[in-house]
Amino acid sequence: MTREEDIKRAVETMRKGGVILYPTDTVWGIGCDATNAEAVKRVYEIKQREDSKALICLVDSDARMQRYFRNVPDVAWQLIDSLKEAEDAKPTTLILDGAINLASNLIAEDGSLGIRITNEPFSKELCFRFQKAIVSTSANISGEPAAQNYCDIDPRILEAVDYVCWSRRQEHKPHTPSSIIKLKENGEVTVIRK
Repeated sequence: MTREEDIKRAVETMRKGGVILYPTDTVWGIGCDATNAEAVKRVYEIKQREDSKALICLVDSDARMQRYFRNVPDVAWQLIDSLKEAEDAKPTTLILDGAINLASNLIAEDGSLGIRITNEPFSKELCFRFQKAIVSTSANISGEPAAQNYCDIDPRILEAVDYVCWSRRQEHKPHTPSSIIKLKENGEVTVIRK
């Protein structure tokens, strides 16, 4: 199967409200349409996780990211620009206030949302083709280690999703979760995970 076919099938699955398993710029992820509350609910169920613990989203560009927040603070744009310029920048998830245009069960109680602009070729193309934010939460049962590679994914998760991407299944290399930085509208910066 070509990467294009794989992406097409994943996009079709999400458009129908389905849940996918896919490789990201960090670990393997469970994903769905971030605007579909029923699909988001299924992701929480698959992970056996409370929906009070917010999930993050992936997008393909800063222009798309901007659609999901009332106001993106200047410090966020400065950080995004510096990450683009750095050759070896670690994938970084930003938690921003004032999330909008997404499933309500995806947004944290304080109105914030974690979002990451992916530059990894497969997940970037997937986000571009889908034309919306995609949920990206580690492919594991809550409390268990994240699946760095396809071979690490719990069979319960493989059986629970509607589509499993073919791309990058053969990889066997270390992958780590993203850095997480919370940025308040007043410019306050908190590093949650380095």
